[in-house]
Amino acid sequence: MAPIPGSGLAKGLAVTLRTMTKKTVTAQYPDVQPELPPRTRGVIALFEENCTVCMLCARECPDWCIYIDSHKETVPAAAPGGRERSRNVLDRFAIDFSLCMYCGICIEVCPFDALFWTPEFEYAETDIHELTHERDKLREWMWTVPAPPALDPGAEEPKEIAAARKTADKLAAEQAAEAERTAQPPQPSQAAEAAEAAGTTEATEAAQAEDAGRPEPPVTPSSGPQEGQS
Repeated sequence: MAPIPGSGLAKGLAVTLRTMTKKTVTAQYPDVQPELPPRTRGVIALFEENCTVCMLCARECPDWCIYIDSHKETVPAAAPGGRERSRNVLDRFAIDFSLCMYCGICIEVCPFDALFWTPEFEYAETDIHELTHERDKLREWMWTVPAPPALDPGAEEPKEIAAARKTADKLAAEQAAEAERTAQPPQPSQAAEAAEAAGTTEATEAAQAEDAGRPEPPVTPSSGPQEGQS
């Protein structure tokens, strides 16, 4: 069936009329902050305690806007006779947001969860050179990272959480057993019971020996008539 001539124009005018009759809502920014989606890509935050200076984020960045400097330190052996180890210490971690295109590759390739998206977007500057944020500034953005979404109720529990819960339950059981053992009165040991029994036996024998050494009391004759007397 061929379309009716002018039907497209009529639909467009209908949309226009519906829009014209609606009340206009203006967001009073910056007095009223906008409600951003949970996965908004604002600025990138750094959790430097997790960073091992593996350089994966800097190598994979298509804009080469991540700058990392580090040095090596020697860690003494943990046990006597052990071998000393060396580790990388982070000196500088900076991101030039004037070059960043917010692709998120650096966050995805980080194997230690050191980089996170935050919904914060109010970091405009009048000088383009000030858009290079150092690690102190990136660490401040860490406090604005939203909590991860809840897992599906039917999803399998992560192995890390299961292991942590098992360890916590074992520790709680040990603490409960220790508290129960502390609350009970101390029970005498077998050696103490044997010593007490031996002491009781010796006291009994001593009492019997003392009784055997005592003289027998004299027999008092009765005052009644004796046998054979009239």
